[in-house]
Amino acid sequence: MKLPNGDRAFVDIAKLRDYSLDPAHKEGRHKARVFAAALGLTRNDVDWLHEQLLTAARMSDRRLGRKTDHGQRYLLDFTLAHRDKTARLRSVWNVRPNEVFLD
Repeated sequence: MKLPNGDRAFVDIAKLRDYSLDPAHKEGRHKARVFAAALGLTRNDVDWLHEQLLTAARMSDRRLGRKTDHGQRYLLDFTLAHRDKTARLRSVWNVRPNEVFLD
């Protein structure tokens, strides 16, 4: 089953660039190191990663995650290839309680 309304998914480019891909960020540096080691990604690859995440939101099968006060979580597991590297990624999406997404 696909992510509800995955064609309307939102990925914050600034968060990808300044957190997930920034090796100098206090909390994000660990993610940045993993992205660099697994796929050779740097902050310069932010647009590519952004597009890959949006494609995964539209195309990948999802699993139901836990429901919290912040909304319903969905887990997407998919494979990405970048340059000469391939890695399996898990992307967690949250649909907030006040958002209306229909299956």
